[in-house]
Amino acid sequence: MTSRKLNISTENWSEEPFAISRSYEDNFDVVVVELEQNGVKGWGEGSPTEHYHETVDQSQAVIEDFRKELENGMSRSELQQAMPKGASRNAVDCALWDLEAKLAGKRIWELAEISQHLATDGKSEPGSVTTVYTLSLDTPEKMGEAAVKHARRPILKIKLTGDGDLERLAAISENAPNSRLVVDANEGWTLEHFQRFVPELKSLGVEMIEQPFPAENDDALKSLKHPIPVCADESCHDSADLERLQGLYEFVNIKLDKTGGLTEALRLQAKAESMGFRTMVGCMSSTSLGIAPAFLIAQRAEIVDIDAPLYLYEDRASPIKYKVSNVFPPAAELWG
Repeated sequence: MTSRKLNISTENWSEEPFAISRSYEDNFDVVVVELEQNGVKGWGEGSPTEHYHETVDQSQAVIEDFRKELENGMSRSELQQAMPKGASRNAVDCALWDLEAKLAGKRIWELAEISQHLATDGKSEPGSVTTVYTLSLDTPEKMGEAAVKHARRPILKIKLTGDGDLERLAAISENAPNSRLVVDANEGWTLEHFQRFVPELKSLGVEMIEQPFPAENDDALKSLKHPIPVCADESCHDSADLERLQGLYEFVNIKLDKTGGLTEALRLQAKAESMGFRTMVGCMSSTSLGIAPAFLIAQRAEIVDIDAPLYLYEDRASPIKYKVSNVFPPAAELWG
């Protein structure tokens, strides 16, 4: 029987103030799982999300319920069946991946399951990717000022909410004329907003619209024209959601805190592609430890949104390296 030691902890991190259609935050909590086996430690991070009825206390309790199984050698496949998807399972799943790589003495992309997923161009070693940089929801004037500061970034993601969004986009487009644009309403639009905004957004060069309607109301997308591709975020958690999303969305946004870890994220990306969806990788507020596993999904994603550490005042030791909007593979000292 495999013998491991499990440690569960919580942390609070400060970040630049950030607003979306339904919330505002300047700090966030994470749950960190550490698994030690044969003197080797693997770790992972999950970011519980209030919108999905998660807290760090609840996440800790979920993991604690599986202490015996995890310390007695529970596998990743067993974990998928036993623990519900969400931030708790994400932290455990990513810790198991990290532990597996370290016990094998390999980088994670050298493991067979990852190597096969990445080897779309004949090589499995990951290269740098370009992430969006997200502009927090604010007045058109404030968002226009933010666009000036970030005009050299190749692609900006704009948080929207409904009324005033055309003015916000016009100000950003004027002040960052060379940046590609995608937008995210975080479920904040009505049908009238969509019908009125989309032609104008098309003229401004917007390339994708993320989650315009509440997840429970997204059937309305079936009857609407999509001159701009639409992406499911809150509507897509794992591969079981994909059948329902056909005919509603062109993209799906893969976040490890929704899928419950890298294992299901890999499955979701492969199945989505096989069904004709285009893929995006996203993130919750997180440190570089939370971003490192998502970097592997980013290798095949058309749109990459793994910018969370750029808003932190402090980050992990050996953090993910960013050069403007280019993101580089995680160091072995960090994860994987």
